[in-house]
Amino acid sequence: MLIIKYLQEIYNYLKLLKFRMACKRSSVRLRYSPQISKLSSDSFFAMAYCCYIIYSAKLNRYYISHSDNVINRLLQHNSGLSSFTSKAADWILVYKQEFETREQARTREMEIKKKKSRKYIEWISSAG
Repeated sequence: MLIIKYLQEIYNYLKLLKFRMACKRSSVRLRYSPQISKLSSDSFFAMAYCCYIIYSAKLNRYYISHSDNVINRLLQHNSGLSSFTSKAADWILVYKQEFETREQARTREMEIKKKKSRKYIEWISSAG
């Protein structure tokens, strides 16, 4: 049942992105979109800040960062909007940890990066 809700939220989110892109291409600029309010605070994607790790099989590399919307960020990575991750379009989410504040997520990101260990990254992504 949770998977169905998850897939519905992804579908709704992608529809919202498509709507936003249509508004950007339109000559008429909307100041307020009523569809944006459909993603309420109790929505599946309305989450706190996350530290995440994504992996590209093409590059055989990991990318570590933090965000308040991991799904949107993953779409940006795969569409080439981020300079480092634009070299590949096969990024997949392998690890995600939620935090209440951006500072906590950033601290966890720095902890992982300071280890500079591929084995550690592979260990936490397989454990989580």
